[in-house]
Amino acid sequence: MRRFLRPGHDPVRERLKRDLFQFNKTVEHGFPHQPSALGYSPFLRLMAIGTRSGAIKLYGAPGVEFMGLHEENNTVMQIHFIPDQCQLVTLLDDNSLHLWSLKQHSGASELQEERRFTLKGPPGSPPSATQITAVLPHSSRDVLYLGTESGSVFVAELPSFRVLEDRTVPSEAVLQRVPDDYCNRRSCELVEALREHPKNPNLILIGYSRGLIVLWDLQNSHVTHHFLGSQQLENLDWQRDGSKFISCHYDGSYTQWPVSNDNRQPEPLENLVPYGPFPCKAISKIYWQTTKNGLPYIIFQGGMPRASYGDRHSISVIHGSQQTAFDFTSRVIDFFIIFSSEPTAEFDDPSAMVVLAEEELVVIDLKSAGWPAVQAPYLASLHCSAITCSHHVSNIPLKLWERIISAGSKQNVHYSNMPWPIDGGTNLAPDPPQRDLLLTGHEDGTVRFWDASGVCLHLLYKLSTVRVFLTDADPNDNMNTLGEDEWPPLRKVGTFDPYSDDPRLGIQKIYLCKYSGYLAVAGTAGQVLVMELNDEDAEHVVDHAEADLLQDQEGYRWKGHEKLKTRDGPVRFEAGFQPFVLVQCQPPAVVTSLALHSEWKLVAFGTSHGFGLFDHQQKRLVFVKCTLHPSDQLALEGPLSRVKSLKKSLRQSFRRIRRSRVSSRKRRGAGGNTSEVQEANAKFDQDALQEMELAPVQRKIEARSAEDSFTGFVRTLYFADTFLRDSSRHCPSLWAGTNGGTVYAFCLRVPPAERRMDEPVRAEQAKEIQLMHRAPVVGILVLDGRSTPLPEPLEVAHDLSKSPDTQGSHQLLVVSEEQLKVFTLPKVSSKLKLKLTALEGCRVRKVTVANFGSCKTNEYSENDLAVLTNLGDIQIISLPFLKLQIRYPCIRKEDVSGIASCVFTKYGQGFYLISPSEFERFSLSTKWLVEPQCIVDVPELTSNNHVNNRSGMENATRKS
Repeated sequence: MRRFLRPGHDPVRERLKRDLFQFNKTVEHGFPHQPSALGYSPFLRLMAIGTRSGAIKLYGAPGVEFMGLHEENNTVMQIHFIPDQCQLVTLLDDNSLHLWSLKQHSGASELQEERRFTLKGPPGSPPSATQITAVLPHSSRDVLYLGTESGSVFVAELPSFRVLEDRTVPSEAVLQRVPDDYCNRRSCELVEALREHPKNPNLILIGYSRGLIVLWDLQNSHVTHHFLGSQQLENLDWQRDGSKFISCHYDGSYTQWPVSNDNRQPEPLENLVPYGPFPCKAISKIYWQTTKNGLPYIIFQGGMPRASYGDRHSISVIHGSQQTAFDFTSRVIDFFIIFSSEPTAEFDDPSAMVVLAEEELVVIDLKSAGWPAVQAPYLASLHCSAITCSHHVSNIPLKLWERIISAGSKQNVHYSNMPWPIDGGTNLAPDPPQRDLLLTGHEDGTVRFWDASGVCLHLLYKLSTVRVFLTDADPNDNMNTLGEDEWPPLRKVGTFDPYSDDPRLGIQKIYLCKYSGYLAVAGTAGQVLVMELNDEDAEHVVDHAEADLLQDQEGYRWKGHEKLKTRDGPVRFEAGFQPFVLVQCQPPAVVTSLALHSEWKLVAFGTSHGFGLFDHQQKRLVFVKCTLHPSDQLALEGPLSRVKSLKKSLRQSFRRIRRSRVSSRKRRGAGGNTSEVQEANAKFDQDALQEMELAPVQRKIEARSAEDSFTGFVRTLYFADTFLRDSSRHCPSLWAGTNGGTVYAFCLRVPPAERRMDEPVRAEQAKEIQLMHRAPVVGILVLDGRSTPLPEPLEVAHDLSKSPDTQGSHQLLVVSEEQLKVFTLPKVSSKLKLKLTALEGCRVRKVTVANFGSCKTNEYSENDLAVLTNLGDIQIISLPFLKLQIRYPCIRKEDVSGIASCVFTKYGQGFYLISPSEFERFSLSTKWLVEPQCIVDVPELTSNNHVNNRSGMENATRKS
């Protein structure tokens, strides 16, 4: 039967591949992109966030996460939980209502869409007649009350969404007993708010936009009280005992109204403009919360003076003489208060305020003095400054982990110690098997360290490189400092700050050695900082060194930005990673590649002009190598001058097209007689046919010219202890790959430890490889005698890896954008290759070695290459034979930024940005899978539990 099997088809290998490889998108880390709605269930203690793309995400205790997506991809306008149920209703901007349920399946809860519904009016009625503006889930859990633009309130049965026409509240019925002068001046217009009476479920407040508020008796279908407001209404809130309610208005005022048992016309108890007397912004939402000490909390959004503070996004909290206006750095979408939801409780006693802003989630502790912020365990604002690069480190040693956490805890002293208040559901996921770090570099010169071990991406520590340099901003400035008499009492909260003091501070490359604690960080203006971890604050001088990458060239002039100016004298650094040396590349171009070898105490760096090697123990430059082509003037323009580069790239494209046309004309023998042309064409077709028979699916790739732009751009750097000069002695080496398809290999002489400070590190170029098609080199790897990738520096010393095999011959793997090629060492002769562009038309964008373990047994694992292409698919390729194992579509090929941001882990997982604020996590391995596993149990109901409905969300984004 063997001869009937397809070549290369091995049933045993196919079974093993199923045990090793499986593609899953597991969890989204970070903050939802473009949030549009917020909901909260005091009963389930779950929070829901809706987005403009139609996504809905539920969050509870850390690790409890659910996600759903509306098929329509319309904006989610409002979210309302059904009281005392594991259900919620969403309203979209297409006026459709959707019922979602949390259902248990295989021991875990899942979010499922149950039903959808669109309210329809009688034939011929305008769309406004049924355009929903307010939603109230009744505490009976049987019906929804739907306020509309026409002023009518419809009643829909749950869960069927059947409209109960006999219970509709028409605007005509509401206006029957309204005084004539008020009725003539103002019609009902749209329904702005619906609120159920906290003590009597047969009564609901209906608030209309022009200011009229009525108390409607559901049982007898009539109005019991009219409240005649004189200002445009924004929102309503009941006092807990139902004796009063509060309304807020467009002119920045709020009004208290009594609710009596007699039929007298109610008059407002008080009408205040908290930030008057000048014209103020609307107060779009308000809470009146009672406390045991008698002083209520009055919490409202907006209301600031228009002229001076019209651009502020604020929420004010007033409690007796204490008043603070929390100033958010992005627009407030919605907010809610967490308070006592026990029906028997006499007071609200608010504990926390949860604010959903456009770019972050902020939680304020209302119990502690000064009302500090609470650090969130999830929904991190990854993009507080734009992410410019990322770096993942697996399996962090416990000691380093604890030191990083210790440094981060010293930065978080201003946060509240309050436990996370949104704690619904139970996390069923097992504890992470190892500690993983995700490091993100940002535009403002910071590096953030995230705990990426589990479902929640949690900030551990933030490192800033700004103190090394002189910038316009003083790092000691405190934007939260207020004068004693300053009014309004604004206080800046949140971490979102998209503005950078200087774009040159941006972090471009990060490399962390988890064994030694050394960290190398490189930036936009050619700066390379080497740091070490210090558990205490320290003040010291940062040593400087310059690396002139154009020292052997003449006639070049850098046209880009200048280097950053450094501070003179000692600089004070916080506990954590502290820089001890700065290497400044000249010209100060973007650092494009970085490698750190902590055992040899060396750091290598590359730019578009060349690369260099620095000894950070002796603080001495070892060598620099210029890779700039004589014709490549574009590399000297810098990233801030791109008009010429666009012109030049277009010019080169047209030249390439012209060259191919000329060559095709020559092939056809233009100008000869017909028979000669036919013979030439026949010969050309025959040659082409023979070529196709030799390689049936290969396409012709046009070789790049050496004069193409950025050929000297250094794409990758790699340290290896391997056989470079001869097969008898291995030695330290540095490898560099460029955009022009050139690989340089330098032999290094590193003195032994006892003479390390006395003798210099020496380097000598040993090899130079030029790939035929000059395709950019994106990865270099050396395999030992067992065809295993060489271990990381210090990995063997910590007994975490076997010593590399130096008895057998080593192999060099060079990954270019177009193909993977294996060379023998030290002769550097081609051994085998895998063509990707020729066979499939794709180009390699990212490549890494990943270890894949079997899900059936702990005794088997193998190293393979994970390759991401420009088409967004991921290919797993075996080592050392370069056989394609499996291919998965991962990222849309149009999502260029997502492909560029992708980072792989050592154990077959990965992250990529699906928006500026969110990482999508995926797994290629059957064994290593990080995904939410959680359950939401329905708490036991208590009598009169309808008081919980007070926290129903009324989204204020509709008017914006």
